[in-house]
Amino acid sequence: MINYKDSGVDINKGNRFVESIKRLSKDLPTKGFISKIGAFSSLFSLNHFGCDSVIASTTDGVGTKLKIAFLANKHDSVGIDLVAMNVNDIITTGIMPTFFLDYIAYSQLSDKVLEDTFKGIAEGLKQSNCAIAGGETAQMPSMYNEGEYDLAGFCVGIGKQDEIFNGNVKEGDCLIGIASSGFHSNGYSLIRKAFFELAKYNLDYSVGNRTLAEILLTPTTIYVPHIKLIKQYVKAAAHITGGGFIENIPRCLEGFGCEINTQAIPTQEEFLLVQDITKLQKQEMYRTFNMGIGFVFIVEASNKDIVLKILQSHNIKSYHIGYVVKEGGVCLK
Repeated sequence: MINYKDSGVDINKGNRFVESIKRLSKDLPTKGFISKIGAFSSLFSLNHFGCDSVIASTTDGVGTKLKIAFLANKHDSVGIDLVAMNVNDIITTGIMPTFFLDYIAYSQLSDKVLEDTFKGIAEGLKQSNCAIAGGETAQMPSMYNEGEYDLAGFCVGIGKQDEIFNGNVKEGDCLIGIASSGFHSNGYSLIRKAFFELAKYNLDYSVGNRTLAEILLTPTTIYVPHIKLIKQYVKAAAHITGGGFIENIPRCLEGFGCEINTQAIPTQEEFLLVQDITKLQKQEMYRTFNMGIGFVFIVEASNKDIVLKILQSHNIKSYHIGYVVKEGGVCLK
């Protein structure tokens, strides 16, 4: 059996670093901030500037999914991933994304690859109804292998104080999960080790009616349109990224825990394939991958049915996947 750490990603180390950041930044200015370090998105109130607006901000990248783009020589989808990883974090606050900045770094890259990458960014921004405010293209000779690059994104959302999710989570509230499009942009270090090193697959390997390249480069779902449909019913939200269910859902539960009915989550074939190769236990799978659910909302139990009805009337695959409980953590049933 191998796990995420064996493939080079240590979630616990990342968590320790967050704690170090909190300690090292404790003497920095905090006036105006109404969120804590470690949230999906920061929130900065403009009250002391004389208005009731709030700025939400976040930054993220695509990770080693880029390695698949290099192998497949397909670069027009990772830009969508870049936007998705940022705007999906922003909307966990209740604020919608307003503008975006991108950072592309490379040593030697063709004009076509650069253009294809930005085509994806533009498509992601269109889906998010978000503007491009600027960015940086960094040419750094000898830093990267020829044909390779790195991407980072920075997103800002601006809204009113009363648009922020109230966070009044309580025992008995319901968790509604919206389907992912697959792996999204997390777990790729383990995915690459499983498929290419252990199983010796190549990108043309067929899984059902799709090639491995098609599966691995499927863009991350952008949930901005989804949340707009049901925003009035949402108390809190979690973007299921690196760390899966186990690390991400507790970030929005205000100290409570949750029970997840894993039987309510339709199985996606690619996750089973990874589990079969790596022999990962269920708990570790749910701590590494989104397992078919890319975004989770917390709603009152009395609003569960109407939320599901609204989403499903727009052909959005959504499921009641669990409940908030008193005890902290995530219990998989």
